[in-house]
Amino acid sequence: MRAFVWLGLGLAACSPAEVRFPLRAPITRDDDLRAVTAPCHAETTKTDPNHVSCAPAVYVSPELWDEADSVFFRPLTNALGLVTSGEASDVNSLDEVPDSSWFANRLGAGPMSLTEVRLGGCDPSMILDPEASADRSWTIDKGKPDGNSPGFRVNVPGKGKYLFKLDGSGQPELSTAASVIGAAAYHAAGYNTTCEQVVYFKPSLLKLTPGLRYKFATLGDERDFDQTALERIVRAAPRRGATIRMVASAWLPGRGIGPFRYEGVRPDDPNDVVPHEDRRELRANRVLAAWLGHEDTHEKNSVDVWFADHPESPDSSPGHVVHSYLDWGDCLGTNWPQEEITRRMGYSYIVDWGDIASDFVRLGIPSRPWENGRAAGHELFGYFDVEHFVPDRWKNEYPNPAFTRMTERDAAWMARVLARFTPESVRALAEAGRFTDPGNTDYVESVLEGRLSRILDRYLTRLSSIADVHVEGDELCGVDLAERRGVREPGRFRYTAHMNGGVLLPVAADEGARVCVALVHVAGDGGGPDDAPNRYVRVVLEDAVAVGPLRAYLYDLGPARGYRLAGIERTER
Repeated sequence: MRAFVWLGLGLAACSPAEVRFPLRAPITRDDDLRAVTAPCHAETTKTDPNHVSCAPAVYVSPELWDEADSVFFRPLTNALGLVTSGEASDVNSLDEVPDSSWFANRLGAGPMSLTEVRLGGCDPSMILDPEASADRSWTIDKGKPDGNSPGFRVNVPGKGKYLFKLDGSGQPELSTAASVIGAAAYHAAGYNTTCEQVVYFKPSLLKLTPGLRYKFATLGDERDFDQTALERIVRAAPRRGATIRMVASAWLPGRGIGPFRYEGVRPDDPNDVVPHEDRRELRANRVLAAWLGHEDTHEKNSVDVWFADHPESPDSSPGHVVHSYLDWGDCLGTNWPQEEITRRMGYSYIVDWGDIASDFVRLGIPSRPWENGRAAGHELFGYFDVEHFVPDRWKNEYPNPAFTRMTERDAAWMARVLARFTPESVRALAEAGRFTDPGNTDYVESVLEGRLSRILDRYLTRLSSIADVHVEGDELCGVDLAERRGVREPGRFRYTAHMNGGVLLPVAADEGARVCVALVHVAGDGGGPDDAPNRYVRVVLEDAVAVGPLRAYLYDLGPARGYRLAGIERTER
């Protein structure tokens, strides 16, 4: 039912003025964190072959199947016209995404301190302090499952469990830094993430549990995780004096039930009612991923966690699901073993049927951007740069069903979120990578700032960039994020407003890009009901930069009670 309510609000925001926003407060929080009961089912365990679980079933996502679906089956379905497109369904009347089990407005709700940005999803109590730990006090209790980055799980006394991972070969410090920077950026933007931190520690802290096994990569066989395997990882780690460098990912609480999909819903979660491909936060994640160069956006880099109301029985009902992202180690220019693939990352899918068809029709004559003068711009970060970055042409490794449905409104919403990353907070992200060479920190800062500027230039100049719209007394106020972020010269922003298609309204703007429109009353204190047609007002506000205006819909409850904001729409004209 909730999905249809939000869908109605979305349609109201895209339809002619005669479809009115109702007089009610906007939805700021979804109720999908409420306790629900999942169907019970048989789920054999190592200790109990007759075990019954009353949590959602564990979804196993074979990587090869996910890739095959992305490369062959889904494009075929799209080509046959079996998939339709439209606006996102989980958007409220103010053109924003409410807090939910998927997303929490952080930067979008107010400023974050630089410390908060650096910490990302880490509580201060989760930060590891190797110098305060005794030798052999960090117990390795699990080999790292799947994936291609060597690692292991460590139980740290007083802290909990962490998955330790190594940098990829040939790019020391990159994937560990990218994991922390990517997680911090995602967390600030509003997504649920793991706690990621770069840790320098003495190998003597580690104590290996005997008899451990691990699975090498997706189709690999099981192998012993013994002292030899551990020493191989230690030797490959970058060093700083007597310490080695790894990234530590805090083990998420709750019961993992596999990754989330980018389409459909989880059938055994009663709270999951909005098709994932129609969730704005998943669609618009394409813009955030483009900013960071996060090409590996497979479903395997996500996890759903079931939180039972009775934690002592983790697979019992009632409970609720929380959806989180994992693993940002490919961000910031990680290289593939094949140079030909590395060069075209961000431009073309690994298997791109559109590019293949174009080459076939044109006999392969036109050169591609990655073939025409694109060269690795940095020894460590390779092709991660500003010069060749075109935000609305960026592609990840494989087609993502949510990304491909992203609309202008979805992208503009994410741009409004990213516009709140100040230059200082971008610097804080770069510093979170703890690079040994300060020049690498400077490079990441400059590229992130440059790519962000291109994103804002593209997505804050079509639809209105005026955000935080609200009523103050007899004024309608907001903040023009494009002006605040310097997308255009200050003199280019000239504000005009009119009411109901005719009456010009005074507009005041200050140096902080705060804009206020003086409202005039059209209805008295008494008379008809609050939502009477004669109380409904449309205010159109333009800044002379964005192609389209901001349209605000309000109810005039009279001079004594003032105006109530009911809805917002941003149109291209």
